[in-house]
Amino acid sequence: MLRIENITYSVEGRPLFEGASATIPEGHKVGLVGRNGTGKTTLFRLIRGELALESGTITLPRRARIGGVSQEVPSSNVSLIDTVLAADAERSALMAEAQQATDPDRIAEVQTRLADIDAWSAEARAATILKGLGFDDADQQRPCSDFSGGWRMRVALAAVLFSQPDLLLLDEPTNYLDLEGALWLESYLAKYPHTVIVISHDRGLLNRAVGSILHLEDRQLIYYAVPYDKFAERRAERLAQAEAENAKANARIAHLQSFVDRFRYKASKAVQAQSRLKMIERIQLISTPQEAALRAFSFPEPEELSPPIIQIEGGVTGYGDTEVLRRLNLRIDQDDRIALLGKNGQGKSTLSKLLSDRLPLMAGKMARSSKLRIGYFAQHQVDELHVDETPLDHLRRLRPTETPAQLRARLAGFGLGADQAETEVGRLSGGQKARLSLLIATIDAPHMLILDEPTNHLDIESREALVEALTAYSGAVVLVSHDMHLLALVADRLWLVSDGTVKPFDGDLEAYRQMLLARDKPPAREKTAAKPKRASRDTILALRADLRKCEERLEKLAEMHEKLSAKLSDPALYEDDRVGDLETWNRKFAEVVEAMQRAETLWVAAAERLENAEAAA
Repeated sequence: MLRIENITYSVEGRPLFEGASATIPEGHKVGLVGRNGTGKTTLFRLIRGELALESGTITLPRRARIGGVSQEVPSSNVSLIDTVLAADAERSALMAEAQQATDPDRIAEVQTRLADIDAWSAEARAATILKGLGFDDADQQRPCSDFSGGWRMRVALAAVLFSQPDLLLLDEPTNYLDLEGALWLESYLAKYPHTVIVISHDRGLLNRAVGSILHLEDRQLIYYAVPYDKFAERRAERLAQAEAENAKANARIAHLQSFVDRFRYKASKAVQAQSRLKMIERIQLISTPQEAALRAFSFPEPEELSPPIIQIEGGVTGYGDTEVLRRLNLRIDQDDRIALLGKNGQGKSTLSKLLSDRLPLMAGKMARSSKLRIGYFAQHQVDELHVDETPLDHLRRLRPTETPAQLRARLAGFGLGADQAETEVGRLSGGQKARLSLLIATIDAPHMLILDEPTNHLDIESREALVEALTAYSGAVVLVSHDMHLLALVADRLWLVSDGTVKPFDGDLEAYRQMLLARDKPPAREKTAAKPKRASRDTILALRADLRKCEERLEKLAEMHEKLSAKLSDPALYEDDRVGDLETWNRKFAEVVEAMQRAETLWVAAAERLENAEAAA
């Protein structure tokens, strides 16, 4: 259990927390959300004890181990698998002692402890985690120095997952993962045996990997015992209710003020006017959260070109003499919205560079519209901005004839206000740098936008703004992203980049997700079964009734889970005189979780029986 009680902390005189409190029950998976700059990463540093609170307390169970990815793995000659294994300090120390110990009693103690911590399966567990994050068997034997910084961040993540701390703190872990790695991490975190708090703007992860949301806003922490979409609904209802109450209060104030304005200077009404002024002072507006204005992106509209804008026949591309992609037969029209799927290293970036004219075609034919303009955004371009220049300086180079007012208007259209316009890029946040890079990529009103992980560093509000901008944009979009929410709302075509070529993916994103999750499962044994008998109408009706009962059972258990989560988040339950109550509620919570797992298994079986019966009918 993590208890945050009445904490206050400021940075350079700006308060981030003022009397904030929250309780995270043991074993819960929690998403920490809030706008960029509100203090989410600072809260992690406070929990780890790296920063000193001004007031309040943060308490954890005695001897609780805290783990997180604070920096990348150093570039060393140690193999990936050994780097991950070394993250379990106790196992490493015991294994070393087992080699040197001579005292029989101590040898027995060491071997018993190694058995207790399941030390002999450690290498298999470490290999499974590395594989899930994109490292095959050969990669796992290579030294860390063979990999770039982004891949070493994956090794750091694998190491902390392997060490299984009692409290796992992850800060935007999917920023350096591809879609496949992000989906694997979702599944892994959902089954993680201890407490998890994850900072993320990925709605898929916040809905599937965690069961609760801790919202940081207006220097306060509010705990919601529901996944993100439910949290968003409840918060919207709370905001609407507060705004309605404020509207009534403002109407009352206006009515009283009109009387004061009319009769303040009339002697016969002076006392009544003063009375109404005091009534106005007593009316208190409800404090509503400071909503971040949805900073919309303003993409300039290109003129329409005749289709296709790009067509490739028998294309081959790569680097130097090395072919990466072959047998490319692709067509892009100006109204296409294409998502590129596939594991890292299969060629998604290579295809993006070919389409944006950053790589040549080694063989085959490519036809482009003669007037085609392409906007290209990749994460490395954010790092290539001039850190000692301001956003205005960047735009002056691109638009030397435009006035400062016109340049500022462009920046404002991407959520960069007057303060950021003249701030050196090196002092801007990651999200502000991404906005500037998006502005530069779209400044020429491109007919096609190629976006490679555009949502890294963007908060949820900004991601929604990007979705709206791309929906309204009249050019083609080619999108690479680990954010399934963005892909689902923007893309209407899916291309799978694998096995050295690019082909349309037959199915939707959910089908792709299920395919990835099932990829490492052992194949089911093939059975030569007799052709199923035709299912009767009564049989199908009975199976549908069974499925409805399963769904009703799941709904009831979900309600119980929500109520118990709310109960366990009550700080009063953790007072010293209520230890018995706490044990009772924890036992009930565990029973409900187990019942939900059984109910889900029954629901899946019922759904399969109905599907098979309907197919045979």
